[in-house]
Amino acid sequence: IIRATFEKKIMTVTEIAPDFYRISTYIPEIDIQFNQFLIRDDEPLLFHTGHRAMFPLVRDAVASIIDPSTIRWLGFSHFEADECGSLNEWLQVAPTAEPVCSMVGALVSVNDFADRPAKGMADGEILHTGKYRFRLLHTPHVPHCWEAGLLFEEEHKTLLSSDLFHQSGEVEPLTESSIMERVRQTLVDYQAGPFANYMPYTQHTEQTLHRLADLQPKTIAAMHGSTFIGHGERALRDLATIMREVLVS
Repeated sequence: IIRATFEKKIMTVTEIAPDFYRISTYIPEIDIQFNQFLIRDDEPLLFHTGHRAMFPLVRDAVASIIDPSTIRWLGFSHFEADECGSLNEWLQVAPTAEPVCSMVGALVSVNDFADRPAKGMADGEILHTGKYRFRLLHTPHVPHCWEAGLLFEEEHKTLLSSDLFHQSGEVEPLTESSIMERVRQTLVDYQAGPFANYMPYTQHTEQTLHRLADLQPKTIAAMHGSTFIGHGERALRDLATIMREVLVS
């Protein structure tokens, strides 16, 4: 079903910050956007590979910006099809590429699945791609899975937020308007359907979100929905409240 769904879809490419590109595909059958983020630098980084079935589309979109074979880092939050499903296809296309994820992710899943071993990063460790510095934050179960981690780019203060700030629908590539009502509604809708509890809430969730807020991001690059440009600290603290209200009640 996934393979058929992705056939003949059109991807849009938007520069959301200098050298930062959002590659997006809207799937109306499930009312969701799948976004990958390409960072053009001395050592290019692709955050989220997309599903295996999406690989030709994502590869062609990347090729409109850089040579896909020059990708150096393949990053993702956690082990899931839309995060890293086409990881091995990318490793074949880009001969010097390495997966990059949390240390736990590398040890429990990625080093077994991937054709080449991952760079498993410790909490707070920095990945240098040239002009840019990416800090890896361990975020267990935020958004999903015990190996979850997020990358924060320190030059532009961009948080690659994975499923956090998920917004359903075919929405604009980036916005300076608040996305929090969309985020709340998506959580409410998911709780009422077959994907209830897809985003867990633990005793550490609020603490983790406030730790991310302390980074004071200026851009939040969501995997599903619009990229938000604005007061990222406030958005993350609001998200902590919304998740508690929707997921704990």
